[in-house]
Amino acid sequence: MGVFKALVLLQLVYLSTCMEQLDIIYEWNQLDFEFPSPETRQQAIDNGSFIPENNIPMGLEVFGDRLFITVPRWRNGVPASLTYVNLKDNSTKSPKLIPYPNWEAHNFVDGKPAIISPFRVRADRCGRLWVLDNGKIGSLETNVTKFTPSISIYDLKTDNLLRKYVFPEDQVKEESGFANIAVEDIDCDKTYAYAGDVGKAGIVVYSWEKNDSWRITHHFFNPDPLACDFSVKGYNFSWTDAIFGIGISAPNADNFSTIYFHPMASNNEFSVSTEYLRNKTVAEQNFDAFKVLGSRGPNAQSSASFVDPKTGVLFYSLVNLNAVACWRTTNKEYLMKNQGRIYMDDIKMIYPTDIKVDYDENLWVLSNRMPIWMYAKLDSNDTNFRVFSAPVLKAISHTACDVTPRSDILDKFVNKVKNVTKNISSKLNPSSSTIVAPSSLISLIVLTVLSLFV
Repeated sequence: MGVFKALVLLQLVYLSTCMEQLDIIYEWNQLDFEFPSPETRQQAIDNGSFIPENNIPMGLEVFGDRLFITVPRWRNGVPASLTYVNLKDNSTKSPKLIPYPNWEAHNFVDGKPAIISPFRVRADRCGRLWVLDNGKIGSLETNVTKFTPSISIYDLKTDNLLRKYVFPEDQVKEESGFANIAVEDIDCDKTYAYAGDVGKAGIVVYSWEKNDSWRITHHFFNPDPLACDFSVKGYNFSWTDAIFGIGISAPNADNFSTIYFHPMASNNEFSVSTEYLRNKTVAEQNFDAFKVLGSRGPNAQSSASFVDPKTGVLFYSLVNLNAVACWRTTNKEYLMKNQGRIYMDDIKMIYPTDIKVDYDENLWVLSNRMPIWMYAKLDSNDTNFRVFSAPVLKAISHTACDVTPRSDILDKFVNKVKNVTKNISSKLNPSSSTIVAPSSLISLIVLTVLSLFV
């Protein structure tokens, strides 16, 4: 049995390397900021406006040569909650974060900064940055300061604020927490934004043209009471988060998109056409327009998701499994066998928190070890936050999401199996009393592979 266990271990090691289809671009032990001077940084530490261990990256977005990173003010000591990194600067893998659009937007003036505490942002194809601000400061501490949630839209060419829209009071509930935003930018003058309320299940739809919004509810937005238990890196906890992942497809012939969504506390995926969201009355009168696609399987709760409009692939995180997975939206069935694994690692991918595809067809993923940060304490001597990236076609290559017609997938898989068999066989002790036939080795490998996708 010792040899058998060794075979399983070696094969799992091999498979883990096969699932690393993303490259690490940036990594940090702790976040730091590009302060105006060393003296200013020290002053911020001394007066408590910068507490390094209280800063955690939550969302990311890429536009041009900038990688945007949000740092919500869940705890005190966050000097800037919307920042960016210059992608052209290759001087370090742990760059300091630059406040966006400037330091002034994050300073407390008249009791609150212009940008309070965004979780997710989205850059549209029209060159605008949509910042969904949940308006809460210190939500993980005893004293919580609440401001009305809003959407701020910036011109990415000039970095000037184009518009700030504050949600009407009747669209914000006591338990509301707006965490994710999707933008439908088919027409730059008739753009729609969809903001998910993770605290009190609902979607607030905002029309750029009308400068107006409305709130839509549906029971598919609610958490599943059977999927509220989470376990990440030995930390067990219960979350009742509602609608979280929101991915929006390319438009159809009628210029409507499909929104793919799921609550955080759920193993299921749902969808609805934006035809039924752009008008509140239409949405309420078409309850059956919301569809259940299927299940990701047990223990497969997901946070962020994103649809690549070019390939039609839906990418999503698997927070309990420390993995990023995918599904082709052109596939008629949302079944486990049709879902692929992009990246899986119990160290580097602890809690994948955000996923985006940029306009150059690159997939980006941020992991941040959030459960450890929330319920214990991160080791400042260890790498805690990582940004991953790879071209979309490379990331989905030879997975269930591959959109490239291939006749060589099976041949390459068989060759890999043969190579692994040789490598494992060479490590066996010839004097061992346990004999494993090559056919048994191959069967073991195939079964192990299949188990990861079932």
